[in-house]
Amino acid sequence: MNCSDAKTEILRIIAQVEPQELPKLIDWMKNSDDLDDCLIDNQKVILQSIAEDLRTCLPLEAMFSSETLAIQKTQQNPRPTIHVDAFLYDDEAVDLLCEEGKMSRHYCLGCSSQRTAPLEFISHSFSILELKFLFHHVLPDLSGKVLVDVGSRLGAVLYGGYLYSSASRLVGVEISAEFVQLQSMAAEKYGFSDRIQVIHANISSQAALLKEADVLIMNNVFEYFLDLNGQMIAWQSICQNFCKKNSLLVTVPSIQEALTKLKGNCGVVDVSQWIEEIPVNCDAYLSKDCDPDSFKQIHLYKVL
Repeated sequence: MNCSDAKTEILRIIAQVEPQELPKLIDWMKNSDDLDDCLIDNQKVILQSIAEDLRTCLPLEAMFSSETLAIQKTQQNPRPTIHVDAFLYDDEAVDLLCEEGKMSRHYCLGCSSQRTAPLEFISHSFSILELKFLFHHVLPDLSGKVLVDVGSRLGAVLYGGYLYSSASRLVGVEISAEFVQLQSMAAEKYGFSDRIQVIHANISSQAALLKEADVLIMNNVFEYFLDLNGQMIAWQSICQNFCKKNSLLVTVPSIQEALTKLKGNCGVVDVSQWIEEIPVNCDAYLSKDCDPDSFKQIHLYKVL
């Protein structure tokens, strides 16, 4: 069947669909990835290639030994917790690692016992599916906009923004020199340097950049990498300088949850006078591989 015949056949099928069901079918055709076996998502292939490159540069937990505070806080969680970077390892990859005995999803509740409980997984990166959802269904058209990723780490948001959006500049701010080097290496190798910039700095020192930003992304940024005083300073700087009206802020978890974890110092930012939350439609992206719960962790805000 050639292209012309295929179009005719598709239109014939659509004409037979009950009118009340047609919007559902059109929405499925536009948003579902059930057709991925027939279509090649070149952007996804490139992101997977970047992830493969980065995996060879990092230990399994994707953390450097220099990240002493993050390692310490992970170990102090009430439930046994391991860091599994969602950009590097999707559920299929984790399953494979478990089969190979390199990772486990459970821990034993008592030695010599069959009683087990699931491990808590934490990621400081978006998965590839979450990146596609973020740029196609959460954020609007970013043509001519400046996007800043606070704590850009592996650079997943920057690569996703390069491939899935038309943002004119994508700036990562990262305090770890080791991760800055990895991001710069990937951006150069894949020809992304024309729009991607990585800055080795604490976001508190980037007032001018915050004032310029149209979109700010924050994914599990401060809790594991700054002490309480550092977190308060960072939030104050962001609140004071990320102030362009109608600019967009994306956080994981919600701002309220992040500030509550400051143990009574949540008054450090007057959220009601700064931003308002915009509902995210987690059903907008229909995918057989997606985890709706991961989408629900993504919160969108608009600067007042």
